[in-house]
Amino acid sequence: MVILGLIGFPLDHSWSPQWFQEKFRSTGNNHAEYRLFPLKNVSEFPILLAKYPELAGLNVTIPHKEKILPYLDELDATARLIGAVNTIQITRMNGIVLTKGFNTDAPGFSRTLTDHVPRGPALVLGTGGGSKAVAHVLQEKNIPHIFVSRNKTGPGIISYEDLTFEVISNHLLIINTTPVGMFPDTHLFPPIPYHMLTGAHCLYDLIYNPAETEFMKRGKTMKARAVNGMQMLVNQAELSYNIFFGKD
Repeated sequence: MVILGLIGFPLDHSWSPQWFQEKFRSTGNNHAEYRLFPLKNVSEFPILLAKYPELAGLNVTIPHKEKILPYLDELDATARLIGAVNTIQITRMNGIVLTKGFNTDAPGFSRTLTDHVPRGPALVLGTGGGSKAVAHVLQEKNIPHIFVSRNKTGPGIISYEDLTFEVISNHLLIINTTPVGMFPDTHLFPPIPYHMLTGAHCLYDLIYNPAETEFMKRGKTMKARAVNGMQMLVNQAELSYNIFFGKD
């Protein structure tokens, strides 16, 4: 039996087990299962590896995408460049456990930037691991962007109080990479000035549960387009599956 899973905290919102179990069924992979491993503290990671010798791979979500790095033996080039990991390949040889981190969030997000998403300057809400993957893709595609955070901690970061009419009107793509509004706290939303939005704006929420967040609803009220993170989830999950099972 091969065990795969997801680490992070909390994990009540995750649809990953359903996706992977359906993937196992459709591919005839009857010797694998996918579990949730809610780790409140990333320091529990080595204990998890020792407890489950069948563990062959893990996905990583909030809040451990950056904190997991010191616990890994190796990073692939993209993960090293981004500074965040959402997929871990686990190899066991002669009693030695080797872990390698990957970032499938970036290519998963990149594949969703189709023609209906504005290519103009973007606002990236949040400064966590997800935002780093998003920023990596925007930079690759030469899309100017600035981060928005509750705490201004460095260059290229503004606060929510800095979101003036000029800033909003000059940034037609607004991407929420924070967990604000995620199940079960679906009544919450990032504090942007929604009344300044127009039909030219696109609100992209990396959250996929619920399918329509309050962030998206408020944007639609102002005629803005809204996209959730479901397709990004599917894209990054497919890439993770291939890494777990050594496929191209």
